[in-house]
Amino acid sequence: MLTSNRMNGLHPYVPGEQPKDRVYIKLNANENPYPPSKEVTKAVVKFVKQHPDKLGLYPDPDSNDLHAAIADMLNKSGGVLCRAQVHGKEVAPAPEDKIPFTVTPDMIYSGNGSDEVLSFVFYAFFDSGRKFVLPEFTYSFYPVYAGFYDIPMDTVPLKDDWSLDTEEMLKRAENNQCGMIFANPNAPTGIGLTRDQVREMLKKARADQIFIVDEAYVDFGGESCIPLLAEFKNLVIVRTFSKSLCGAGQRLGYIVSSPELVNIVTTVKNSVNHFPIDAVAQVSGAAACRDVAYYVGTSKKVAEEREAFYNFLKDKGFYVIKSQTNFLFAKKDGIAGEDLYKGIKAEGLLIRHFKTPGIEDFVRITIGTKEQMAELRKAFEKVLGK
Repeated sequence: MLTSNRMNGLHPYVPGEQPKDRVYIKLNANENPYPPSKEVTKAVVKFVKQHPDKLGLYPDPDSNDLHAAIADMLNKSGGVLCRAQVHGKEVAPAPEDKIPFTVTPDMIYSGNGSDEVLSFVFYAFFDSGRKFVLPEFTYSFYPVYAGFYDIPMDTVPLKDDWSLDTEEMLKRAENNQCGMIFANPNAPTGIGLTRDQVREMLKKARADQIFIVDEAYVDFGGESCIPLLAEFKNLVIVRTFSKSLCGAGQRLGYIVSSPELVNIVTTVKNSVNHFPIDAVAQVSGAAACRDVAYYVGTSKKVAEEREAFYNFLKDKGFYVIKSQTNFLFAKKDGIAGEDLYKGIKAEGLLIRHFKTPGIEDFVRITIGTKEQMAELRKAFEKVLGK
């Protein structure tokens, strides 16, 4: 069968294992272990019951209600849920996270998960004639999109402590006369740059170099760069409902940026599919944003359990990277990462192992509920022989 050269050169993303042979405790895909807010369920049921006709009509192509709800959530939480303060149903940002302006709906673009959003962002801001800059170890979908759009990459090794080499990234971006992308906090390491570190990068870069900061995990303890939008017009922040908003099944992601850059991404979307988000997903996403207090609570639980499991692994002799995310990245001398993954799987739990050279000795452990992590502790002790 004849296929295009483009097709023959694709290297698809490999997601976390989704086995069908038995039921596992899944701690391998960075999903949230908690269900969505009950307000989400009620909103969806009400919508389907009261407006079944709308399932046969095209949804709002601009997702206006959803964008208004996202903007309101960010203003109330400061963009970092685990530090936000809750008083009853009222939510306020931690002082260090307060956004110094009002996020407005025209600063939001949304799509079918942050992966689709990233796809449009790549198309809009990276050019096939110039290398874009990214860290060597980061979200593995970035190279997939680079291949899909035939955009050359310039990968920058991490420092010895697994943090981003910001000076080298800036140098490469200047040499290539192109932009960069990085997850903050980074995946799979879990380390984040501070807002001031990102500000210093932006101050040193040219104003026409696009900075894409992927904040998929920031709600669990990082520092959001949304406040920097007041200073820099070349900044695009990508976020998702899949992690802190317990919505991996909703397939919702969004960007926060200047209205001008939002319009550019919207132009790309409208050249592919004018109706990217279905009506039910728009309703469920808006309902989630309106019950932000619930998600503050679940994000705090995940962060607390992460710290407890970090200490458990340290006590077991693991090298564990201090994380600001909903996962831990760890390794232990004397046991290969693949062997540890297989041993834990045999006990009925899934964690993630990457065969990528340079990180093949590590495993990535998504943080689950307290009960799930108790089962994981038992599995580790059995595999390690206490």
